[in-house]
Amino acid sequence: MEAFIKCRGNIKEVEKELGISYPTVRSRLDSVIEALGYGVDKEKEPENNVVNPHEESLRRQEIMEALERGEISAQEATRQMRKQISKDKS
Repeated sequence: MEAFIKCRGNIKEVEKELGISYPTVRSRLDSVIEALGYGVDKEKEPENNVVNPHEESLRRQEIMEALERGEISAQEATRQMRKQISKDKS
């Protein structure tokens, strides 16, 4: 949260500051929002959020790393990958 404030809410700057990917920053921010008692629609991306191919590749890599660490099941990894692929096509 401190990095988010320091970077004035600029997620790309938080990404650079912490050395983590954009989807990881978003995920952590969503966790903070939920901890504050607000709902987060994780399926909906902001309309002005354009994800470049590099970020999409990083997201797929994060899914595979989460699977490798045992944080998600193979079934969940498959679901997330399919979702990512369908986003890539749109």
